[in-house]
Amino acid sequence: MKKRRIAVALMLASLAAAPATFAQDMTFTTEETGQPPEPPAEGPPSEALANALRLYQQDRHQEACVQFQRVVEGETQDAPANVQKAQFFLGKCLYHLRYYQSALAVFDEIGQTQGHLFFNATLQWLAQLASQLPEPAGIIDRVGRYGVDALEQFNNSESADLYNQLLYLLGRFKYQQGEFEEAVRLFQRVARTSRFYVQARFFEGITHVRQRQARPAIAAFRAIIDAVDEGVEGVEDEDRMTDLAWLSMARVYYSAAIRRNDEGETNIDGRLLANAVEAWDRINVDSEYWLDALFEESWAFFLADETSRALGNIHTLNSPFFDAAYYPEAQILKAVVFFGACQFDNAEAVIARFNERYEPLKVELEQYLNQYRENTEFFAFLQRVRAGTANLPPRIRPIVESALGDRTLLRNIEYVRLLEEEERRVNASPAEFRNSSLGARILQDISVAKSLAIDAAGDLARGRYNRLIDDLADLLNQATAIQIEVLNARRGQLGTQGPPPNAQGGRVEVDDEHMVWPFDGEYWRDELGYYRQEIRSECGR
Repeated sequence: MKKRRIAVALMLASLAAAPATFAQDMTFTTEETGQPPEPPAEGPPSEALANALRLYQQDRHQEACVQFQRVVEGETQDAPANVQKAQFFLGKCLYHLRYYQSALAVFDEIGQTQGHLFFNATLQWLAQLASQLPEPAGIIDRVGRYGVDALEQFNNSESADLYNQLLYLLGRFKYQQGEFEEAVRLFQRVARTSRFYVQARFFEGITHVRQRQARPAIAAFRAIIDAVDEGVEGVEDEDRMTDLAWLSMARVYYSAAIRRNDEGETNIDGRLLANAVEAWDRINVDSEYWLDALFEESWAFFLADETSRALGNIHTLNSPFFDAAYYPEAQILKAVVFFGACQFDNAEAVIARFNERYEPLKVELEQYLNQYRENTEFFAFLQRVRAGTANLPPRIRPIVESALGDRTLLRNIEYVRLLEEEERRVNASPAEFRNSSLGARILQDISVAKSLAIDAAGDLARGRYNRLIDDLADLLNQATAIQIEVLNARRGQLGTQGPPPNAQGGRVEVDDEHMVWPFDGEYWRDELGYYRQEIRSECGR
């Protein structure tokens, strides 16, 4: 199956990245588990350390923390091994007091100390912190310091949940480092009975996608659907994960369906394209991914010569029910469909409306970007956008909110919020604790982490905003390309190798279960996703 040069070129330019883009925006939970055996300390402990250990056993964690800090600071002249023990217990105390950032800072120091006696024991507490701090805290990177062999200490029936969690976290680290084969091996070792099974299968799937391995990617995403259907534990939002799996499968099928031969010609595998459409159709209208599925499916219909269905999906996207939705590329596809049918007047009209709307919009978006030069300023802007207090014109507000509303950004905002909450608790604590060297340390740990988190979140948000502008600029260039091709076609510089007159893909067929109801300007909610727009080819006339 082949399409006209302009249609395929525009389609590939527009959607090359879309099918391979997968939401990586998930937060998972864990529980505190048992402790591994502790290495012995050298020499008798000081009175302060012995007292701190006794307070710890009595769950008097605040008092114990102060004493452990004295040992760590060298005030008690304890032997190095005992100082390392105090450091480890200080991290545990801080965890129990819910000063998670300071606990992470302590365990991070242990992880960076060559030959630390409690290096392996710290691994468990990093896993537990992963349930308390969001991903931007960088716990995955800390787990990445450990080899696979270090995980085996937890490979038993008593700590199976911890073991599977660590397999998943280490797999995530290997994925981030581009060690895809090792990441897949780790993800595949996560037990089906584990609450991390579905998350591991999802990241296994996107790892295969990164390796351009369609079959194992499909198998991984299919395993998610089967596991949810069978009631596997640990899935926070079963409907969302199922929809995400179907969406991911559709994108893999779609990408695999577009093939190029040795001559550089693009051919379409109709069977794989049909599989993609079937997967998109599995996403329910109530899903947060439904509009994405509807739009992406439109390109598949176009490639399959089902242009009436492609235009019908675009018609749904333009309904007043989705005023806040932002799918400018749908208008590019609509113009391509008209061009492919040699309806040049309609193609030019669509492009004219597109330029009229989006050229000034791009200028406005750039103006707001230029107001915030520093990452801290952009983070403040991000917070105002999320709170609905940003001074944005109504026509760009939903676009900016959508661009700055993905889960990765929300996790960064949540991380800053958690740090600020810990900071408030320290400042509200008794003066004896707040003014101690431990209180100063906690505030310092929080201050450093918050400064880095705000900078990282602002930088990430700026990147999202820049991508929004860059994508719009690319679409405006595609609109110009269509205008040029229309002019060339009118001058007779293009052949008429498009679909023949009255091609079936543009017609609306009616059977015993359906009827034609001409659109009169009123949208019906129960018809969303079922609209069809008939289009007849004028090529060769």
